[in-house]
Amino acid sequence: MTEMKSKQTTLSDHLVEEYKRQQALFTAQPAIIQRFLEVQGKQIAEALVDGDSQVRFSLPDRIVCTLENVDQPALVTIPQNQRSYSAGSFMNRLRKIELHKELRHTLIELEQSPDRAVSVATSLLRHAAVFHMIYNMLPAGRSVTYKLEDDEESIPSIPEYDALDPESAITAETDAIAEEGKPEEGRGDLLVPFVPYARKFFLPQWVAFNVDGNLLSKSVEEAEAHIKSMQRFMEVLFLAVALTPYISADEEYAKKRYGMLGQLVNQGRALAVYKSRDIIARIKSRAASGNLNRGLSLSLPYFDDQELRVDDTKFEVIPAGRIMFVPAFVVRAVRQEEMKVSQDTRLNPSTRKHLLQLLSLFEQAFETA
Repeated sequence: MTEMKSKQTTLSDHLVEEYKRQQALFTAQPAIIQRFLEVQGKQIAEALVDGDSQVRFSLPDRIVCTLENVDQPALVTIPQNQRSYSAGSFMNRLRKIELHKELRHTLIELEQSPDRAVSVATSLLRHAAVFHMIYNMLPAGRSVTYKLEDDEESIPSIPEYDALDPESAITAETDAIAEEGKPEEGRGDLLVPFVPYARKFFLPQWVAFNVDGNLLSKSVEEAEAHIKSMQRFMEVLFLAVALTPYISADEEYAKKRYGMLGQLVNQGRALAVYKSRDIIARIKSRAASGNLNRGLSLSLPYFDDQELRVDDTKFEVIPAGRIMFVPAFVVRAVRQEEMKVSQDTRLNPSTRKHLLQLLSLFEQAFETA
């Protein structure tokens, strides 16, 4: 265990060192070269996030870098025939080869070029691309603190409350969202405050459920759209690290990953609980009207915090046929599913616990029915 922690510390130190080195190298470039790299980096970042099949990019005509046997950094020209490149192709999309893998391969080849200027310019282009992803493509959020639900959890997702921090009577822009629509002449946007619970999260505008699991959004469809927005946010972070691992040492990256990961896990689980309660209510309603006497199968949603998505587990309650519905059938089927889930090694401990809690909702709802 001590050796593993030592390796992790060494890796972390290496990432921090590489991050600082690349940042210092980027800052050392003339302003016009920085702007060029930023434009090209933006082009690369947007192609990756949009899922394009191919991306074209160019290196600057010159770059500041160190050369062998030269004490001071020098401004070195990059030949015209070594500036334009591309990664990916339409055929690769048909083969389901992801662009970020193709691009990373191309960039690694260029960084290994014997031409020092080409190598340095490529590393700075990669740096500019991930900076655009983290700082420009993702919305800024609030400073938040999450805690673990219990010892079985690995991702902090429960917002901490400070009882000594009173709710402000003044609404700041970070505490509210501007209503869409035509504003009154001479007046600014109408700010609609978020509920106190939502303001405990990184991006309150994507909080769809309150602490009791009740819907805050206008509909379940809107809540699912919020979940997709959070998943896309995390996907951008993943692409950034896949392209340039040392970006994980960046303070803004760490803040956004921590804030959004906890929010996504919290709200993803809340969506699964909400849908489970809705399924229970519909089963009871259909049973009362005698519409469940021809069989019943369940597709139970749950949030997988390894894959960061809502998945479902399917199991049969009553086989197809003319069998009268009895609540005890649900209890029996749920208990059998609980036994399967408890032995399912594909699930990590926290996801397994979450799914067992959802199954317990069904057991409790029909045990006394």
